Amino acid sequence: MARDDQFRFEYEPGVLRFGTGSVDTLSDELVEQGFDRALVVCGSTVGSTPEVIDPVKRGLGERLAGVFAETTASKRLSTAVDGLEAMRAVDADVLVGLGGGSSLDVATVIAVLAADDRDPAEAGRELAETGSISVPDGSLPPIVAVPTTLAGAEQSNVAGVTASPESGLVDEPASGGVSDRRLMPRAVVYDPALFATTPKSILAASAMNGFDKGLETLYARNATPITDATAMRGLRLLRDGLVDLGEQPIDEDFLKPVVEGIALVQYGVSRPGETTLSIIHAFGHGLTRTYDVQQGAAHAIVAPRVLRYLFDAVDTRRDLLADALAPDRDADPAEAVVEAVEDVREALALPSRLRDVDGPEPEEFPAVAEAILEDSFMGNAPPGLEPTADEIEAVLRDAY
Repeated sequence: MARDDQFRFEYEPGVLRFGTGSVDTLSDELVEQGFDRALVVCGSTVGSTPEVIDPVKRGLGERLAGVFAETTASKRLSTAVDGLEAMRAVDADVLVGLGGGSSLDVATVIAVLAADDRDPAEAGRELAETGSISVPDGSLPPIVAVPTTLAGAEQSNVAGVTASPESGLVDEPASGGVSDRRLMPRAVVYDPALFATTPKSILAASAMNGFDKGLETLYARNATPITDATAMRGLRLLRDGLVDLGEQPIDEDFLKPVVEGIALVQYGVSRPGETTLSIIHAFGHGLTRTYDVQQGAAHAIVAPRVLRYLFDAVDTRRDLLADALAPDRDADPAEAVVEAVEDVREALALPSRLRDVDGPEPEEFPAVAEAILEDSFMGNAPPGLEPTADEIEAVLRDAY
């Protein structure tokens, strides 16, 4: 199915700062944007690791109001509630999300909660009933992102959130997300030296998420020439860097092109009212929302198989993908793309089958397939593709 040559591209990115030592410019960026007091939001490991937290503290200087080091991979609403209390206690006017996607998501939810005086239990009820938390009108506390993993979660105006009955905010486990154009970070600081402090295993797992953003941006229904350009350049950098990640010493010089690639594949992915994330991310959601599967592992397992399914059904811009991932190919473009993705997965030492992770068993695949099919990202599947539950289940069975 041919794409219309007309497009509308609305994107509101924050300031991007890149380079070794760029975290030293945090205070300068806050001054430039008129922010005075920053609360750093991070996990306990990041908050207690001098190689990570100390450069951020030094970079913020007198504008450091405090550190809230309590985020977890669960992205709990209750954690955001505690973070709001910490923000008010130090009279912070800007949130600095430091670390992986979970810390950035919690910082985003704190900003939503800070916008009005709603009772936390009200936010919990709304999450349980609607799968989201509404964003009030008016101004929101600004967010500055300082990522240390390669998941590609920082140039985004959406965030995930969960809640458990133990928090007292919900009666049953609940999960969902928040979304608003005002939640895009006002600045993102990409410092390869900070990425180099992250254990290689964490970098590897997170990298598959970021890599897949580039893949999906090229074949999404709302792809544009602008996102084609940034995604292709980003994928080339990631393809060259990630295949060596498992073998090379991890330092800032090695990571510079990898981090640059992650920054590029995100550009324009998260836009007001739309996203280029698509079917691979829908599979990732379906496999991780109710199962103890790490997101990067889920993507590693399903990405090559989802691509084969797509290539069998529609064009999926295979030539463009092959130009980015296998420019010297001799093989069929579709096969070259799948092989390149498998090469990245193998280099990152990530699992290749569902049976090797704590995911669903075959008898659960019909329910998982329905959840994947209902995921909002499925609405952005490639043009001409109309997935069925049976087809999704077949991909899962092949992945097992």
